[in-house]
Amino acid sequence: MPELPEVESTRRHLAPVIEGHRIDRIEVGHPRMLRRQPRPADFVDRSRGRAVVSTDRRGKFMLWHLDGDLTIVVHLGMSGRMQVVPFDEVPARHAHVRWRVGDREVRLVDPRTFGFVACLTDGELDDVLSGIGRDALTDLPTVGEIAPTLAGRTAPIKALLLDQRIVAGLGNIYVDEVLHEAAVAPMRPAGSLEARELGAVLRAIPGILEAALRGGGTSLDDLAYLLPDGRAGEYVATLGAYGREGEPCRRCGGTIVRTVLAQRSTHWCPDCQH
Repeated sequence: MPELPEVESTRRHLAPVIEGHRIDRIEVGHPRMLRRQPRPADFVDRSRGRAVVSTDRRGKFMLWHLDGDLTIVVHLGMSGRMQVVPFDEVPARHAHVRWRVGDREVRLVDPRTFGFVACLTDGELDDVLSGIGRDALTDLPTVGEIAPTLAGRTAPIKALLLDQRIVAGLGNIYVDEVLHEAAVAPMRPAGSLEARELGAVLRAIPGILEAALRGGGTSLDDLAYLLPDGRAGEYVATLGAYGREGEPCRRCGGTIVRTVLAQRSTHWCPDCQH
């Protein structure tokens, strides 16, 4: 699933293509993509002909701010990715949303249709983002701010870091990486972490995310995620834990194991994560 580094890398690549430019045409090929639009017909009517003033991101949500105080929200879901191609290129299979911008098209390709798009007023946008926690890259809580939320919690620390209501943007790959970097076992009850351990987790988050951004995100073997120009994200070569079952830990030389935790594949090192 695209996580914060993939979404932000995508946003950065799209920004020079769409910012300051008008959306000339929009086509939606699958009605499911509009399930978060209060009135589906509004999506095209509100967006067409408007200029993209700026782009932003909140957690895993891309935000394209339009003139007229409207915002296009793009969520990539489990398997979505964005493409930028010449407008006359034959659409790829599952290119369910297409925006014509000048002589190019921006396309949302989503085989499983778990993603969505919407064009929202400020009030509608507030409703969509109301349950989203502070951004893991730009607004990370301090130890003092997050400790009360975790106090007494018996749920695994991994599960709570995946909870977008607590910290927005982290997913399965980068939570494994953060906990490995912090030397904290993913199944530890969240409330059992001491302040120093929680501090290590929070310190690891920006470093992992910034490094992943420099690599353009993580493209796994299935290449479900690619950058808008078709290139693969290169951070996969740097992963310390995720996807490395049976390989040596880069820190201690132990063996990375795979555990299923809360129905999620979890990769960690029992020798150095405690």
